[in-house]
Amino acid sequence: MTRKVLILLAAGGSALLLLGALGFQYLGGLPPCDLCIWQRWPHLAAVVIGAVALVLPGRTLPLLGGAAALTTSGIGLYHTGVERGWWEGPTTCTSGPVGGLTPDQLMDQIMAAPLVRCDEVAWDLFGLSMASWNALAALALALIWLAAARATR
Repeated sequence: MTRKVLILLAAGGSALLLLGALGFQYLGGLPPCDLCIWQRWPHLAAVVIGAVALVLPGRTLPLLGGAAALTTSGIGLYHTGVERGWWEGPTTCTSGPVGGLTPDQLMDQIMAAPLVRCDEVAWDLFGLSMASWNALAALALALIWLAAARATR
C-alpha cells in the first residue's frame, strides 16, 4: 500500500473511533468519564496529523501519528486496569473506600462523587470494555502509522 492510503487508513480509523465514542455518548446515552475523554484527544491529534501528512512528505508526521495512536492505546490500557481493579484511577473519577467513615463523611463523599466513574464498565463486548477495545484498535492504528512512515511511495 502507498503512504497516502496508509495515512488515510490510520487517520480515518481514529476518526471512526472518535465518531463511535460520540455516538455512544449522544445516541447511546453513555456519558464519558474523565479517562474516556483523555482517550479522545490523541485520536483527534492523529486525525489532524493525518490531514497534514497527506500534503507534506516525510516520515516525521506518520511517526507523530503513530505516537498519538500509542498514547491513546496506553490510556486505554490504563483505563482498563482501573475498570478491572488492577490499580487505582484518578481520584476525580473513581470511588473511594467507605469503611470507617462517619455518616456525615459518607454523605460528603457521596455528594462529591463523580457523575460518571472511571472504575465502572458502562458497556462491553465479548468481555472487553470500550477502553479495552480502544486500546487494541489504537495499537493496530499505530502499526498502520508505522507502515506509513516506512512506505517509500
